[in-house]
Amino acid sequence: MTHNPSPPTHAAPRRVVIKLGTGVLTSGVGQLDTARIAAVCAEIAALRARGTEVIVVSSGAVGLGMGTLGLTKRPKELSKKQACAAIGQSRLMQTWQAGFAPHRLTVAQVLLTHEDLRTRARYLGVQETLHQLIAYGTIPVINENDTVSAAEIKFGDNDTLSAMVASLVAAQHLVILSTAPGLLDLRGTGRLVPVVERITPEIEAMAGGTTSETATGGMISKISAAKLATRAGCGVFIASGAEPEILARLFSGRGPGTFFVPSGLPLEARKRWLAYFQRPAGTIAVNACAVPVLREEGRSLLAVGVTGTEGAFAPGDIVNIAGPDGIVFARGKTAFGSKEIPAIAGRKGDAVAALYPERKRLEVVHRNDLVLL
Repeated sequence: MTHNPSPPTHAAPRRVVIKLGTGVLTSGVGQLDTARIAAVCAEIAALRARGTEVIVVSSGAVGLGMGTLGLTKRPKELSKKQACAAIGQSRLMQTWQAGFAPHRLTVAQVLLTHEDLRTRARYLGVQETLHQLIAYGTIPVINENDTVSAAEIKFGDNDTLSAMVASLVAAQHLVILSTAPGLLDLRGTGRLVPVVERITPEIEAMAGGTTSETATGGMISKISAAKLATRAGCGVFIASGAEPEILARLFSGRGPGTFFVPSGLPLEARKRWLAYFQRPAGTIAVNACAVPVLREEGRSLLAVGVTGTEGAFAPGDIVNIAGPDGIVFARGKTAFGSKEIPAIAGRKGDAVAALYPERKRLEVVHRNDLVLL
C-alpha cells in the first residue's frame, strides 16, 4: 500500500465495467435518483465517444420492487425477494434506457446466475454474447437474475458479479461506484486510502459491512471483488457515485477514490475460469512435500502427495487444494472422486496404475487443470 495520488490513466481505457450499487441509483427505498442516473449516462456516453467500450452492472431491482410494493425492509424470505426483483427489474431497465436515449445509445439487458458462468460452455456463450452486444454498439446492463436465483446459484452480491464480468470480458478497469468514497482506514488515520498495491490482511481488516435495507455486501464484498479482478489483471477503482464527473476524474488521475493495482500477470483465461467461476465441490488435502511442488515447481498433484479429502465430489469436479495447515492455496479439476481417493492417497504411480489400469492419466489434478490462488 502506498499513499501516492490516484495513478494517471490519461489514455482512454479500451474496455471498462462500471458497477453501481442500489445506494447510488436510489434516493430512498424504491425511489430512483433519475438525475444521478442521467448524469452517469452522460459520463458513460462521453467515455464511449472517446472509444471506450462500457459494460454496466446495475443493482436496484429488489429495491425498486420493494418501493412499488410499499415495503420498507428487505424481505428475508427468498420468494418475496424474488417477487420484488421481478417487479423492479423492468423499472430498472426502463430507467437506464431513458437515461441513455438522449445520447442515442441502446441498452441490452443481461441477467445472469452463477450457474451461467460455472459451466464452461455457458461461460463461453455469455462471453460471446457480451462481445457481440459491444460490437453492435449497445450498452450491456447486467444484473443478477434474482427472480430465479436460489442460494446455490447466486453470486451473493453484484460486487462479485462485476468482478467476474470484468474478468470474463478482459476489461482494463472495473469501477465500483457506491455511497462510500473509497476504502477508509477506519482502524488508523480514518483517511481515504488512495492506492492499494496489494490486498493484505491489514487492508481486508479495514472493510466493514452494510446497514442499508436495500443493499447487500458493503466494503467487505468490494475488497473481495477487487481481489478477484486484480488477480485477473484488471485495475479496480472504488469511489463515490455522488461525486460529479467521477468517471472522467478517475480516468484522468484526478478522481477521489481508491485504486487497486492489478497483478503483474493475468491468469490464462481457462485457469481464471477454474479459479473464480467455480463453486468447489470439496477439498483435497496434501502433505507438506506437495505444497512447494505445486506452488513453486508448477507440477501436477499426484496421489503420493494426497493425505485426505473433505466433501463429496466426482471425477471432473472442481475442488480446493489445502496444505497441512488447512489453508486452501490452489484449485483444480480432479480426475478422481472422493470415494476413490482414500484408496490411492499416499501411493506412488505404479500402485495407482495397478488399481486403475484403464486410466490413461494418473494425476489427481493435472497441472493444466490447476491454478494457484
